[in-house]
Amino acid sequence: MALNPELVAILVCPKCKGELELESDDSALRCPVCRLRYPVREGIPVMLVDEAEQY
Repeated sequence: MALNPELVAILVCPKCKGELELESDDSALRCPVCRLRYPVREGIPVMLVDEAEQY
């Protein structure tokens, strides 16, 4: 399920409040500043620092 572009535009990294980048397959949002990857599960971004992975 593709994420709504308007939603992606307003989401920020919960850790640094920086802009996020959507991965090409819509599986995660990435923060280039923190180098954290927030997963997207069933079309819903999981915006928890504890759930994020380093990339």
